[in-house]
Amino acid sequence: MASGFLSLSTTSRCSTTRSDGTVRWVIYLHWISLSHRRVERAAQRRSKPRALVAKAIGQVFCWDITYLPSTLSGAFFYLYLFIDLFSRKIVGWQVFECESAAVASALVRDICASEGIEPGRLTLHSDNGSPMKGETMLHTLQRLGISASRSRPSVSNDNPFSESCFRTLKYRPECPLTPFANVHAARLWAETLVRWYNFEHRHSNNNFVTPQQRHTGVDQHLLDQRDRLYRQARAKNPQRWSKNTRNWNYIDRVNLNPDSTPRKQKNTISKTTI
Repeated sequence: MASGFLSLSTTSRCSTTRSDGTVRWVIYLHWISLSHRRVERAAQRRSKPRALVAKAIGQVFCWDITYLPSTLSGAFFYLYLFIDLFSRKIVGWQVFECESAAVASALVRDICASEGIEPGRLTLHSDNGSPMKGETMLHTLQRLGISASRSRPSVSNDNPFSESCFRTLKYRPECPLTPFANVHAARLWAETLVRWYNFEHRHSNNNFVTPQQRHTGVDQHLLDQRDRLYRQARAKNPQRWSKNTRNWNYIDRVNLNPDSTPRKQKNTISKTTI
């Protein structure tokens, strides 16, 4: 008795042969891919960066690099930004045409000189980019007596103050809708925004004083004035106040990556006799 394959017509036999060959070829390619598959490294648990606390200026700096678009497709300018954690002041910045540990190291040296940073006092926090981990940068930090702190890979929440500052600057009306024609234009834009941020922007996390006012230490006097003004207004017309006055207390510490999330302080003060 003839087999089923032999009983098929010539056209059917050719079709069946091509189909069988395709299946065998797919199986062979699959086997090759499995046989050459490299051993994948097991997932590693990344620990949270150590908690940092700034109780005065010049104790903790955060820095990062953000892309600025250029008119050349695929090319960017790079804004380097350094922030004092305690005051939120931008203590150093520059725009370059490349990401480089060498230019970042030069900026760190200039900032330490202008801010009077003494060896062994400052901790510099950043993410895990190559300019942050470059040999030139590490050598500079060691020579200046600066302790390095870095985020976990691909975890932007570990460097929130830099990310928040970038968002504030890029959402300002001064930010152009078109790419920058050259690095000089990008630097002019950054200079204008940094001046506004440091000297005019009343930062909410600074209790609505500017970073420059907090950095120079005049914020406590301003907050005391505001507190007296609010108390006087409440005493004159208590019917307008359904609750207590705003909390204008001085902020004496700023946490970065705390071990536990601190409770948010309510924006009120205890009731006082009027």
